[in-house]
Amino acid sequence: MSELPSIAFAGIGLMGLRMCRRLLAAGYPLTVWNRSPEKCTPLIDAGARQASTPAELCAHADIVLLCLADTAVVREVVFGTGGIVEGARAGQLLVDHSSLEPSATRTMAADLEARSGMRWVDAPVSGGTAGAEAGSLAIMAGGHSHDVERIGPVLAHLGQRLTHMGGVGTGQVTKACNQMIVACNALVIAEVMALAERAGVDASLIAPALAGGFADSRPLQILAPQMAMSEFEPVKWHVRTLLKDLDTAVQLSREEGSSTPMTGLAAQLMRLHGSHGNLESDPSTLVNMFREQ
Repeated sequence: MSELPSIAFAGIGLMGLRMCRRLLAAGYPLTVWNRSPEKCTPLIDAGARQASTPAELCAHADIVLLCLADTAVVREVVFGTGGIVEGARAGQLLVDHSSLEPSATRTMAADLEARSGMRWVDAPVSGGTAGAEAGSLAIMAGGHSHDVERIGPVLAHLGQRLTHMGGVGTGQVTKACNQMIVACNALVIAEVMALAERAGVDASLIAPALAGGFADSRPLQILAPQMAMSEFEPVKWHVRTLLKDLDTAVQLSREEGSSTPMTGLAAQLMRLHGSHGNLESDPSTLVNMFREQ
């Protein structure tokens, strides 16, 4: 049996922690880094090594995975002081699971390879914390075909499906499309639940009643019960994340000259909800926006 490649991971958040646990369970040598170092403690206790800087990740890894908040954070972790570019070398791969702007991804990938020889695969994921926990994420990848093939065995422990979408940046375009569907779906579900309540329907029956029909979806089965019971904790994902991804989708549509009126409206509604102190809240709280009309 060939030796497993060594892995490094930056970004130990809601998704990253669960993804790292799966990599450790699969036997991969793992080095981790997070801006708040204490978040790495559960992984260190489980056998991971802790790096003091992003650059140090490269000293112990064949493949460096990122799962970070946004484009600005990824840029800082890769190119800032003590960043990955300072330790990167040819033959290594950077695999970015964050959701970023496609054009920025292409620019950063070209810069990283020119300065260090390290190549970039954008591989955003869909499936939330439940998917990260179960290893059932959908992963959409942009990059050289042989690089995507190389990371396939590693990502098989994180996702049920890895699809090569094309060159660098196409993974991020696909994730933007995914988030357009997810966010618009979440907002319609919130409308539906508030309407059902006002009309005297037991809203807790909506999800089971529609299961298997054309209106069914994973967001419906996850969000509708939470909305019906007003169970907004624990937070499984954040309003701010959906808003950031909607803004990315709107920007992409402008760059490509494509009309996305539904996504534009969804971004406005998500921003309105976030402005009332809900940016760190679970999207299931969207129902309150329609309850309080």
